[in-house]
Amino acid sequence: MKLDGKVAIVVGSSRGIGKQIALTFAREGAAVAVVARTEQEGGKLPGTIHQTVDEIHALGGRAVAIRTDITVDEDVESMARKTLEEFGRIDILVNDAAANFNSIIADLPIKRWDLMMRVNLRGTFICTKAVLPTMIAQRSGNIICMTSIAAKRRAPPGEVCYSITKAGIELFCWGLAQEMKDYNIAVNDLYPTGAVLTDGFKVVFKDVDLGDVERRMKSPEQIAEAALWIATRDAGTFTGRSVNDDEVRAFIEGRAEP
Repeated sequence: MKLDGKVAIVVGSSRGIGKQIALTFAREGAAVAVVARTEQEGGKLPGTIHQTVDEIHALGGRAVAIRTDITVDEDVESMARKTLEEFGRIDILVNDAAANFNSIIADLPIKRWDLMMRVNLRGTFICTKAVLPTMIAQRSGNIICMTSIAAKRRAPPGEVCYSITKAGIELFCWGLAQEMKDYNIAVNDLYPTGAVLTDGFKVVFKDVDLGDVERRMKSPEQIAEAALWIATRDAGTFTGRSVNDDEVRAFIEGRAEP
């Protein structure tokens, strides 16, 4: 039980990578605040915050569903307050919510540019800011931000805005790690080395014959295991880093030094 006694907020945990991180953390003993917007089925993508909570309860874990729109400041402040009311502390924050619209700049509507900036970059900032007072008072905490290989390369056509938000998150994590080190708050970002076979991916490409592509894709479980390892670190052992799941796997297996 690597996270026994810990309380984790996982933003974007109604489906996909975020959901698997919530389940993995709960399986390792953490109480989990399951945070996202989706409360009812019937949308374009499967999954709700209540379904994630039900699955955690079925594992024998503790969880609470907190409906949150991370573009709304009051929602985020309420999310942090409700987590404290329910569990009494906040030890881990995973920023996993993201929006992405592929389009070349000339065709990208301004409202979609703004939405990606609000969800990906500003959302990461305000969710983090909401938990910092508690973590500072505790003099401990662990913040993980999910980024992307898009932050590491020159943006290809159609991905410019998304890449900017992910690169911004990486700079944000590095700077925050320096500011929070004296409070024993670790801040890192994690990115998959390739595409991840999520439920959303399956829905989007349900009518496409992907051949061997699916077999080469990463699973949400692989990313969640990497997030779990990072969540067990502290500011004295691992902070201010940008790592992918393959690198973390090498740390876990002893093939590389963190």
